[in-house]
Amino acid sequence: MTKKLENRIALITGASRGIGRATALAFAKEGAHVIAMARTQGALEELDDAIRAIGGTATLVPADLKDMDSLDRLGPALLERWGKLDIFFGNGAILGPISPIGHIIAKEWDDVMLVNVTANFRLIRILDPLLQRSDSGRVILMSSAAAWKRRPYWGPYSVSKAAVEALGHTYAQEVSSTPIKVMMVDPGPLRTDMRANAVPGEDPMSLREPSTLVPHLIDMAASSWADTGRLFDFSGPTPRLCDFGKPVDVTA
Repeated sequence: MTKKLENRIALITGASRGIGRATALAFAKEGAHVIAMARTQGALEELDDAIRAIGGTATLVPADLKDMDSLDRLGPALLERWGKLDIFFGNGAILGPISPIGHIIAKEWDDVMLVNVTANFRLIRILDPLLQRSDSGRVILMSSAAAWKRRPYWGPYSVSKAAVEALGHTYAQEVSSTPIKVMMVDPGPLRTDMRANAVPGEDPMSLREPSTLVPHLIDMAASSWADTGRLFDFSGPTPRLCDFGKPVDVTA
């Protein structure tokens, strides 16, 4: 049986835990060589062991998404070793403070924007030439319902995810004449450390595992995926594809 991601090169940020780890394992099982990026060396090594145990292969990149110099060096390194990139899954993110905007420390705001927005911009910028060399480049950016719900106290995270959606949609339009496809994903509430930190009183056993999202990410990463510039909404009981549109007129 042919694997959906056979011989494809996939870069995953935030790969050591949660959605990133589950995706790295699944991509490797489907035949991709996984370039796993995360801050924690030990967690990356555990991931590597798990990938090898299922017959997959991985390259570990211990790096902080706030280290822009490390991100800029990644492009030339990937070009020299593989000459292309087939899949970029921009999953790494931080929650930041859950606090009134007037109480947020400037550095906390800056850190959220740096990790959640600027790192994805820098990576897309340096990875674009490599994705162009693929016969079917795929970019998947992790968003959130916080991008449009705009709940009080969620300012930094909400703003960052709205920016990620705008970034992904803009890039999708720019590469619309190429084989590259760009998707944004709202994973909904899943059983992750970030969710536990965001909603500490919630019963984690009431939430779906990250692995439930993974089959859809595999589909989006595959050469056969045709949609681009859309949001894949996994927050409800039935997954759906959503288009981005202009604000609704409520003056009538």
